[in-house]
Amino acid sequence: MVPFGEEFALKYVGGRGFGAKLLFDQLPKIKDPLGPENILVVAPGPLTGLYLPGGSKTHFVSLAPLTGIYGDSNMGGNFGTELRQAGYDALVIAGRADELSYVWIDEDEVEVVPAPELAGNGCLETDRMVKDRLQSEEVRVAAIGPGGENLVRFATINADWSRNAGRCGMGAVLGSKNVKAIAVRGGKDMPVADVGALRLLTDRSMKELSSHPLFGFWQQQGLMSVVDYVNSAGVLPTRNYSENVFEEAEQIDGFKMEKEYKIGDTACFGCPMSCGNICLVKNGKYKGTIAEGPEYETACMLGSNLGVGDFAAILKGNQLCDDLGIDTISSGNLIGVLIEAVETGLLRPADVDGMTLAWGDDELINTLLEKIARREGVGDVLAGGSRAVAAHWPQLAPLMVQVKGMEQSAYDGRSTISMALAYGTCDIGAHHNRAWTVGKELEAGASWQAEDRVDLVIYHQTIRPLFDMLGVCRLPWIELGYDENRYAEFYSIVTGVPHTLDDLLARSREVWDLTRLISATRGVSRKDDYPPPRMMERAVEKGPYAGRVVDRGEYDEMLDLYYQKRGWSEDGKPAEGREKDFRDRLS
Repeated sequence: MVPFGEEFALKYVGGRGFGAKLLFDQLPKIKDPLGPENILVVAPGPLTGLYLPGGSKTHFVSLAPLTGIYGDSNMGGNFGTELRQAGYDALVIAGRADELSYVWIDEDEVEVVPAPELAGNGCLETDRMVKDRLQSEEVRVAAIGPGGENLVRFATINADWSRNAGRCGMGAVLGSKNVKAIAVRGGKDMPVADVGALRLLTDRSMKELSSHPLFGFWQQQGLMSVVDYVNSAGVLPTRNYSENVFEEAEQIDGFKMEKEYKIGDTACFGCPMSCGNICLVKNGKYKGTIAEGPEYETACMLGSNLGVGDFAAILKGNQLCDDLGIDTISSGNLIGVLIEAVETGLLRPADVDGMTLAWGDDELINTLLEKIARREGVGDVLAGGSRAVAAHWPQLAPLMVQVKGMEQSAYDGRSTISMALAYGTCDIGAHHNRAWTVGKELEAGASWQAEDRVDLVIYHQTIRPLFDMLGVCRLPWIELGYDENRYAEFYSIVTGVPHTLDDLLARSREVWDLTRLISATRGVSRKDDYPPPRMMERAVEKGPYAGRVVDRGEYDEMLDLYYQKRGWSEDGKPAEGREKDFRDRLS
């Protein structure tokens, strides 16, 4: 156990901040994201596990197997709370176990326990087996499935049944270390400078959230409410991003879920929003399938993006991905490329294990999910991610929808150029969680100025990663309008050190520069900050934005302005000597 000083804690805050700093310190030693010299940092934040809205997040940080650059992913649930109650603000896993094992943390006792019997099991069965072996239901387990063991480049880490660190391939990092799971049990108090003030602020916040007009609707549908909105707005990726409106959207939206599949709610630690949906297939070929989900990204990427209009089939795909330990976004994106390739004659059925792939063929799609996780046949190619697919079949490169090797998530940047900029400049690749600007740009319309778009992207890329540093969920803010200034109040109450929101945003901007420096050492520069060629070269075929592409000249102007506002060079590099600002010590 290594203590850290107050100056370090206040500068990097926690979560993503701690992870980025610890990775930066080890970077010169790391040659391969899947090599033993890479590290995996597991870090909740200073607000994780406390009585406040959405204080449930745990961050996983590493050099990413999918992209080869800075990578991170987070999960909600209860795992981070347990890790903090065991007395840890960050866990660093390095090296490689001699045989398949799990890490067991029982407060001050930490050991690596050989467990070859866990090999090949899914995430859910692994959770059960580890708890049985430890003879404790109080243990929280974060596990990988076959995807992580087989080093799928977008393998996930799963906890609490369906909470996943889904992007960048954090599960593959754990698999490369021969670690099947991390098990934690804790019972320690967490330090809070002013418990009374925390209770008062939280009580007031809970009342504000529960009185919001959309609070009840949010509990009913959670993120599934986005399907209807995005389809109506003409931003829903359909058939590998060739269209932006799905004719069967009503069969896979939140209302369909509520009416025919939902049987219960779930919530992360201490959160009043209860946005998790437990769904059960009651009839048909997938009868008996049960999962927490899907959420919007999964419903889209395993639904409209693949031409699937059957909610039961999407739920089955969701269940498979959770248990196999692979990312639904990357999986649905890559399978979409494969289907389009077969449909257009770029690949033959013989190239894809004899399968005659077609839009909407849910059975073959679910077969491909299994093949990816187990690296069988064509699944072995897909398991390497977009870059591996393009290297194996160069003719498929124009079909790819990815940035920096990260498969794009489920909002089309041709409809909203600010979202294209958000994807292009995202530090981990084409992921929406850093900046979701769709709603604002659609509201503002075509008259919205370029500088306004750039400012919004940068603000989102500052406030949303700040939530990742604090260890809180962004949904109370983005969905119910919760005042972001409250998070500065919470942080001040918990640490006993007064902070304004501007103080914390400045810390977040520092960490954004830090993650850019990490990736710059791996060759990232302006050339990597563009949306996928498909977004600039192939027009949307249907919907209100039919015929639209991302204009390269307009995008370049926005990118220039983005760099200027960040204080970076024209090639997208932080100021010379900037890395010296991050050479400080833990204590």
